[in-house]
Amino acid sequence: MKFCLLALLGALAISTANAVEVTALYTAQVALDQEQRDPRAAAYSEALRQVILRVSGSELLQDEDLYEALFPDPSVYVLQFRPGSDDTLFVSFDGNAIENTLRAAGQTVWGDDRPLTLVWLAVDWGQGEREIVAAADSEQSIDAARSVNRNRQLRERILEIADSRGLPVLFPLLDSEDMANVEFSDIWGGFDERVLAASKRYDVNSVLIGRVRANGTEQNRWTYLFSDVQRNWTGEPEYVITQVSDLMATQFAIGGDEPLRAVDLSISGVQTVEGYGEVQQMLANINVIEALAITEVAGDRIRYRVTAHGGAERLARALRFEGLIEQDRIAMGGADDGPRMSNESLEFFYQP
Repeated sequence: MKFCLLALLGALAISTANAVEVTALYTAQVALDQEQRDPRAAAYSEALRQVILRVSGSELLQDEDLYEALFPDPSVYVLQFRPGSDDTLFVSFDGNAIENTLRAAGQTVWGDDRPLTLVWLAVDWGQGEREIVAAADSEQSIDAARSVNRNRQLRERILEIADSRGLPVLFPLLDSEDMANVEFSDIWGGFDERVLAASKRYDVNSVLIGRVRANGTEQNRWTYLFSDVQRNWTGEPEYVITQVSDLMATQFAIGGDEPLRAVDLSISGVQTVEGYGEVQQMLANINVIEALAITEVAGDRIRYRVTAHGGAERLARALRFEGLIEQDRIAMGGADDGPRMSNESLEFFYQP
């Protein structure tokens, strides 16, 4: 079973490499507390903390002195604000300015291209009632108001937690195709290979499998699968989503002190003008790339000279994440290379 599971993990990583762009990383909705001495300033402060949690993680917020030194006046980063319902305020910040401040201080920055996680959640409600939480309320259950409502509450709870960390997640449709491939007992019993096989249709980057017992007599059990990484946790959804987010941040966030390295990048399979435009746009949106220049075009192959934070390893991870297929990687650093610049070669294939 272990071999089968690893094979499925590899297939999932190859066939579902596209990232999801999180568009509201630098906007937060917070309470506008009229009892505060300066309600708007207090709202700005809380909103900025939420944004920093999404883009840099919890470590900076735990160092209160450093955080206050970096962001003494949140208002200088505010681009716009507008009132929301129930005495709330939507606050949008200058993302580039915040990223520059973080990088200058050597803090990590996690960009807006993030893994999409599919959540398979099996819930034992007690007294023989067992269900899998779906992406929407099932038509078959529309008359079972209690069941629909409690599933919706659990689903929305997880979506809200994930949104607070800037982590895109979705739930399965649980249509006829899903139900033909996955049963409650598969999730509950740990038959993860069946769950992974059913997940391939969703074009996701990772899978979170949860087993929740509503009466609280046993701890909730969770399995997280991403590429060749597997993690197992117990606990409430808030804890698990935080663990997933922190794990993803270690994989994709860029430290302000990460070295810039030169990489020779070759991308083949670019056969049309449209394909060229897609590749160029893709590279422009990868935040590990500091600079790039085309050095050669030959047939369907484009060669680039790229300056990347963290070098070839970081760049290759980002390119795989964007859906390109890695062909080869060759270390080419020589004795004369400086400590901050080395030369490596990557070969990738573009498939429209």
